[in-house]
Amino acid sequence: QVQLVESGGGLVQAGGSLRLSCAASGRTFSNYAMGWFRQAPGKEREFVAAISWSGDSTNYADSLKGRFTISIDNAKNTVYLQMNRLKPEDTAVYYCAAKWGTVVRTRGYDYDYWGRGTQVTVSS
Repeated sequence: QVQLVESGGGLVQAGGSLRLSCAASGRTFSNYAMGWFRQAPGKEREFVAAISWSGDSTNYADSLKGRFTISIDNAKNTVYLQMNRLKPEDTAVYYCAAKWGTVVRTRGYDYDYWGRGTQVTVSS
């Protein structure tokens, strides 16, 4: 059974940084791609970033390029999202997701498994 467990969320001031982690377990993920999505109150879920399990392919939401970085540690089965220069509009629940197939995708419905999310709150 696939499990994705996010951690690292919290309260941070605008301009600060956070690193989210997603620990994946339950199967071999070498043929998977991983993604981060977020959902703010009253808004639809949106794509943040994605990475192939090998780490050689990444994709980012255009609005987040340059501030957010996705990475992966295959030995630890963990995906990271480094978030810098955070803004109040980055406040959301951040979800980790996994999809079969190494092609990175930006649409939530392409993903097969989801974590429960971690709250990120950025104060002004």
